[in-house]
Amino acid sequence: MIRVLLVDDQPLIRSGFRALLDAEDDIEVVAEAATGTEGISLARRHLPDIALVDVQMPEMDGIEATRQIAADPALSGTHVVILTNYGLDEHVFHALKAGAAGFLVKDVLPEDFLHAVRVAARGDALLAPSITRRLIDRWVTQPPTRHGDLSHLTTREREAVVLVARGLSNDEIAAAMVISPLTAKTHVNRAMAKLHARDRAQLVVVAYESGLVVPQSSERG
Repeated sequence: MIRVLLVDDQPLIRSGFRALLDAEDDIEVVAEAATGTEGISLARRHLPDIALVDVQMPEMDGIEATRQIAADPALSGTHVVILTNYGLDEHVFHALKAGAAGFLVKDVLPEDFLHAVRVAARGDALLAPSITRRLIDRWVTQPPTRHGDLSHLTTREREAVVLVARGLSNDEIAAAMVISPLTAKTHVNRAMAKLHARDRAQLVVVAYESGLVVPQSSERG
């Protein structure tokens, strides 16, 4: 059962998402919060698998709420998915850097919303290749900031990180590297641990900010 916490200051948005989630046999909404402060308190109480967090709220915004959830060892199993009205913007990038596993636009189709919740629950980042390219073009093309010690990565781990940064799933990484999906997952997980990345979304940010992956002109547009 995937346990979900809803954090949004708009009751209508929360009720709509709850109706969709509660209709699924494998998903349960464990709590709702109207502010970031309340959301953190409820996250610590219920230990949800997924926290759907609005990026802009009173008292404490979604970015700070994400940062506190990501920094709490007791919530290491909680994946934060940012909810936004505007798509990819500066708020979303800051939320990803704070520890969010990905983001969803609030007008997402119901079937895509449910799929995204399940993807995030598996620990995969909600960053499609097209979104990754936009993220790179708009916010990660400044000089590298050298997050993590890349010298500790093996050659195969580096290769896996590059493919993650391009938006590939574990199965796609396995095919590209001609290895099993389990081995691909092991390479990704070990790289995340060495680079202190909370999840795959963090690994994407670290890969580009560290200079391990450099945006190519062919990816821009």
